[in-house]
Amino acid sequence: MSSPVQNDAAGPSNAKAVAHGLLELADHTQYLLRTKNEILFVLRGLLASTDHITIYFNEGQDFLLSAVIEVDDDGLVLDYGGNLAANARALAADRLFCVTTHDKIRIQFVLRGLHQIDYQGRPAFRAALPDSVLRLQRREYYRLTTPIAHPIKCQIPVMKEGGLSTTVMEANVVDISGGGLAMMVPPVGLIFSAGDVFENCRIELPDVGVVITTLEIRNVFDVTLRTGTQVARAGCQFTNLPGPMLTLIQRYIIKVERERKARESGMA
Repeated sequence: MSSPVQNDAAGPSNAKAVAHGLLELADHTQYLLRTKNEILFVLRGLLASTDHITIYFNEGQDFLLSAVIEVDDDGLVLDYGGNLAANARALAADRLFCVTTHDKIRIQFVLRGLHQIDYQGRPAFRAALPDSVLRLQRREYYRLTTPIAHPIKCQIPVMKEGGLSTTVMEANVVDISGGGLAMMVPPVGLIFSAGDVFENCRIELPDVGVVITTLEIRNVFDVTLRTGTQVARAGCQFTNLPGPMLTLIQRYIIKVERERKARESGMA
């Protein structure tokens, strides 16, 4: 899993928020809505539904359940939570992460503060429109940890010194989704840096097919294995992934999940 994204309008800013299930934007920027019309469309969809919204604040230490009860061109109104103390802490927070699911689509956005209003004779929260909204279908953002027994390899063409020819480096894929993947950095011969782009990378999905894609390195960080060994891991985003390639990844995820559930049923 990639490291938390800092200073982004809809991304988590700390480990506690990530632990609560907030998605990291490094893997999902292609699903970020930024125009006012798009944002209003999503929020009005929430208004027409009965879906609850979970609001996290104070670096993920607090949360409350709410719902959208009004949307206009300047902002939105949210129902008060059931806990008065939590409501008071929410009003004092300057950054609140909102998460919900609508029609099996994940919605996530950030509000830059709340203030209390009287709404039809009862207290409610009002906030300005978010700067952006993350809108993801489950099949797009579900991240699969790759099976240890059948590891996936990513072959990365790298230009040799002098730029006259290429060599292929191979890295183990740790997890994969429709938006990107994480892989262990090869121990020698290749240094990853955020922003690096590698074209024509080849990922072989057992019994499914081969994905050819461009990978952009979004972050590189150290992890400690159970053995105590420290290794580097890179979070990567697919760039302009063609539809057929996305279909292969989704098919692979479904296949592995079915096999896992079958094994668990057999053990039971």
